[in-house]
Amino acid sequence: MNQTQPSFIIDWSSRSKMRGPGEQSLGKLFQALRDRLAPEAQGISLTYVDDRGMRKLNREHRGKNMTTDVLSFPSSTEKGAFPHLGDIVISLPTAEKMAKKFGVSRRREVETLVIHGFLHLCGHDHEMDRGEMMALQTQLERELLNEEPLAMSLKRGRKPGSKVKKLKDGSRVVVTGRAAAALVRRERVKKDKKVRPRKVAKPKEPALKRGPGRPRKEAVPSLAKRTVRRRRPAPSRSGVIA
Repeated sequence: MNQTQPSFIIDWSSRSKMRGPGEQSLGKLFQALRDRLAPEAQGISLTYVDDRGMRKLNREHRGKNMTTDVLSFPSSTEKGAFPHLGDIVISLPTAEKMAKKFGVSRRREVETLVIHGFLHLCGHDHEMDRGEMMALQTQLERELLNEEPLAMSLKRGRKPGSKVKKLKDGSRVVVTGRAAAALVRRERVKKDKKVRPRKVAKPKEPALKRGPGRPRKEAVPSLAKRTVRRRRPAPSRSGVIA
């Protein structure tokens, strides 16, 4: 544990192969956020993970089997317990990807994620409000970092025309080019099959029934015998009777 000030303790830990900014880079930012948003808090933790670890946490706690950039876990301490604000978890590989997209340093990207995660620990939720959290984040980045704010969301790094493909194991990947076009065609085919009405077989018309009192006519074999005419023998010209 490292202590920036006696009244506020920051617990740093890392489960990532990459190296993230530490107390010298982020200590003042944490202190400023605490003084501004949660003056009663006396502790917080920051953990760096890889995409695999973040995906596992995201699946277990949010039901989303995919990685993300930052997760926040507010603390629910009992009365009289140490006032720990909560835990912030950041995926360094994802932060590195976003930093390259924006052309900024990894530290600058992590600063944005720290502010975002800290706001969540304080009860803000951009998925439920009407933009208040993101507006406050923009204000904090400008005031505390003296920098223009960076956008939040994994979608910011996607290329135009790219699509998210769901794999057999449940994970999601971003595809572009021919793979994205093929995915669009498959989605259209599935949609057409759902919309296309099914052909209903017409019911066969019932055979007409004969009315009562009208029995079928059965063929009666003919009893008439055919008359065979016998030819008479021609008279003998020789006068001999045989």
